[in-house]
This record gives sequence, structure tokens and C-alpha cells, in this order.
Amino acid sequence: MAHDVSPLARPFPALPAIAGVTPRVARAGYKDWGRCDLTYVELAEGTAVAGVFTRNVCCSSEVELGRANVKQGRARALVVNAGNSNAFTGYRGREAVEAIMTQVAGQLGCPQEQVFVSSTGVIGLPLPKDKAKAGIEAALTAEPCSWEEAANTIGTTDTFAKGAMATAVVGGKTVTLAAIIKGSGMIAPDMATMLGYIFTDCAIAPGYLQELLSAANQRTFSCITVDSDTSTSDTVLAFATGQAGNQQINCGGCPGADAFAAALEDVCRQLAHLVVRDGEGAQKFIAVTVSGAVSDDSARRVGLSIANSPLVKTAIAGEDANWGRVVMAVGKAGEPADRDRLSIGFGGTWAAKEGQPLPDYDEAPVAAHLKGQDISIEVDLGMGDGRATVWTCDLTHGYISINADYRS
Repeated sequence: MAHDVSPLARPFPALPAIAGVTPRVARAGYKDWGRCDLTYVELAEGTAVAGVFTRNVCCSSEVELGRANVKQGRARALVVNAGNSNAFTGYRGREAVEAIMTQVAGQLGCPQEQVFVSSTGVIGLPLPKDKAKAGIEAALTAEPCSWEEAANTIGTTDTFAKGAMATAVVGGKTVTLAAIIKGSGMIAPDMATMLGYIFTDCAIAPGYLQELLSAANQRTFSCITVDSDTSTSDTVLAFATGQAGNQQINCGGCPGADAFAAALEDVCRQLAHLVVRDGEGAQKFIAVTVSGAVSDDSARRVGLSIANSPLVKTAIAGEDANWGRVVMAVGKAGEPADRDRLSIGFGGTWAAKEGQPLPDYDEAPVAAHLKGQDISIEVDLGMGDGRATVWTCDLTHGYISINADYRS
């Protein structure tokens, strides 16, 4: 079923080509839809790879194999299937993934573990081997495509294509990052997000790329939620072809390491925000900032408790400044908090301070703020210096409609 484009959508940016990266798309026919559903990206020899994956223990074979193979640090190809997650499919699902890896590796003349596969869609249906094989054959001979075509192809309930870019100067050379992502529902990934792929021409050691991606993930993808549900297939992979001509970054002390790290985190944050802006049924983008916690991690957990609360999310959908629901969500987070130190605000206006409503609280500016599309909730715990921001969306009847007919 097609859904209207999210009112929070952003136009697809003009992403540059990345040296050593060639995207193509094809139609495998995993679902009865008239569009491409297989994205194939060929990568230059020597490309470094890093990844973060779902912590869902019922994960797909694609995640299991990817998690194991990313440790060897090199990649030659990426295959992304849309319409079938191939999760909870036992040995048949694993055989389907391994067949794709073998087929692509044979074409490229590379080790099988350098072919990374992701799948997204309905859980519990084995990926059809015949359709996968034909889809790969078509992709291998297809003309190179745009990043927007690649992003559209990996979507499922997404209502708009999502991409981001950034640049950094590393040792006198400009390196470029281009990235695409899909995700709209089943988003509360305590690791990454649905399916995201970052490509750069930077020369960087795989181990350090992994260190930077893991750190960026903790402050971006692991700080978003749409519905508190962690997917069986969540994957974010970063590929670095090394063709920008910079001296390889091996550690934090290398020239340009800080600039590249900042650019990588910027791209991850852009992608994370786009997923929330396409949250199923979303009408409002919500930033929850928690300060005064005993640690940054504690602040993040309190923020996610607020962001995952159906009562908070429906209040925002109804443009109701019901700060009592925020109090409830703070209290149930299981983190250090003191009722008599707690302060809560909306859009920069404090409604309650140090455990009680402000006597001169004026709800008018808060009501005006809640009528907008970009909403902020501020919480100060008054306990320490810990701080974090998490991002979510409101909960509307549209979320129910989309998921009630998801398999139709």
C-alpha cells in the first residue's frame, strides 16, 4: 500500500559520486510491486569496511554473517534486498544469503566474506533463491544509477528517499562522504538503525573506521526511536575506498582524524534525523534534551524513556503540553532522579522547576510551540553534569493504519 509523503520529509540532496563506488539497481520481484527492489554496490579492491548491527537476538542470517565478516575489514560489494527481511527463516534463509555471496564473489573474483548482504521487509519468509539469483544477474549488467535511485530501491514503508553528505580536509586532501538509509518503523535500535550505508573515498584503517563508526552510532543512531521496536535486520555499514589520495588515517593522532570523525558523525546524525522524520504516521519531529543527569548514558536512557512513551507521544500529537506525562516517563526510566529537583520545559519555556509547577507559568507560548512541526522537550534532573539528546516523532493513527495492513 502506498502512503503519502511524510509532512516532515526533506528533499534528497545532490550526493556526489565516490571514487571506487558504483551503485546499480535491479528488480528481483521479492514483492508484487512495480519497482526495483535490489541495490548492488560494487567497491574497489582494498575498500575498508566497518559496521554496527542490531542487538535483537532473533536477527537475520544477513546480520549474523555481516557481524562475523566485518571483522576481516575489507569489502568488495554490497547487496540490499527490499520486501523480504529473510529473518526467522532458519537454514533456508542462510543458504539464500550464502548463495548471493557466492554468486557475487565469483563475478568479482574476491573472497565470499567480502560480499555484504542486507535484507528488509516481511519477517518469516525465506528469500527466494531463484529471484535472488536472477536479480543479481540483472544488477551485475545494469547501468550505474544515481544515489537517489539506490535509496528508493532499499525502501519499504519509507515515504521519501533519504541521503546525506559531508566533506573533510585530511592531510591537505578533501575527502567526501555520501550515504543513504532506509527506515520508517520498527525503529528503536540500541545499536544502529534500519539499513544505512556510508561511502567515502578517505584512506582509513578498518580498525579505526570501526572505532569512529561505533562512537558516532552511540550519539546518533542509538539516540532515535519511532516505536520502541528494535528490528531483526538493523545494519549500518561504512565503506572507505581510500581513493582520495590522503595519507591513511590509522589513529586519532593522524592529520585530519578529528575532521573526518566530525564529518562521519555529522552524516550519521543527518541520516538518523531523516529516519525519525519518516516515522510511520509522523506529523511532528521531537527532540528530547536531558541535562543534569549523573552521566551521559543515564541522560540518554531517561531521554529514551520519554521518547518511547506512548502517552508523551500522543500528547504531542494532540498538541497538549501535558508535562505530567514527562514526569511519569522520567520516573519509570530506572535512572537516578529526584522528584524535588526535576525541571521540565517545552520549546525553551519552563513549565515546572525543582519539583513543582511555576506559579507564573504561561502556557500560551508552549501551546504555540506545540502547533509547529519541530518540537523540543527539555528536562533538567538537577543531579549532575550528564547530558544527552534523543529524537523521536509523535504517535498518530497513521502509525496504526500503516502497520495494520503491512502485509497486505
